[in-house]
Amino acid sequence: MPKIYDNINNHLTKGLNETLELSQRADFCVGYFNLRGWKEVANKIDKLEGIEINEGKENILRVCRLLVGMQKMPVDILKDYFYHDENHIIDQTEAVKLKKKLAQEFKEQLTIGIPTEDDEKSLRKLSQQMKDNKVVVKLHLRYTLHAKLYLAFSNDKRVPVVGFLGSSNLTLAGLAKQGELNLDVMDQDASNKLAVWFDDRWKDRWCIDITQELIEIID
Repeated sequence: MPKIYDNINNHLTKGLNETLELSQRADFCVGYFNLRGWKEVANKIDKLEGIEINEGKENILRVCRLLVGMQKMPVDILKDYFYHDENHIIDQTEAVKLKKKLAQEFKEQLTIGIPTEDDEKSLRKLSQQMKDNKVVVKLHLRYTLHAKLYLAFSNDKRVPVVGFLGSSNLTLAGLAKQGELNLDVMDQDASNKLAVWFDDRWKDRWCIDITQELIEIID
């Protein structure tokens, strides 16, 4: 039977962190993401070993992929880039300009309400995790994505993939405050299908990697 996380009787922060403690890597898909939410899981992400996966011609150490789907985007970005014909190819100059704009906009979401020295330290920690390739951040631009999905992967032969599916964004309110409803997904057929669903969106051509741009803006 699935376990319910409503942040009243069971808090998602506790369930997610206990699962990450036994995991090697993670994939998160959320509508919104901010620093105070990241602080809830950052230490566990630091301890993930990662898994080496072959992508194309090289092996890549995959630790934590973060896909964000509800960022505010300037109208001109949508008009100039997102609604191009499907066959339109963005050249390198366009891509650099687009990613810088998106990263600047996203930084405002990430850092909203940060007043303390401890918050600043946490922001630097996130920057270091991205520099160390522990965290890769992409924005999903094809359409507005409301989904909230947390996947944790381990070498447990019985339950190699654990999912959490529900209403919680990667924010302090979403992970620890009341008013949310989530379920863990232990059934491996369902978990594997969710992993495929994540990969399909992660690989979409309108899913833009802004990791490097975020590092530069934060620094």
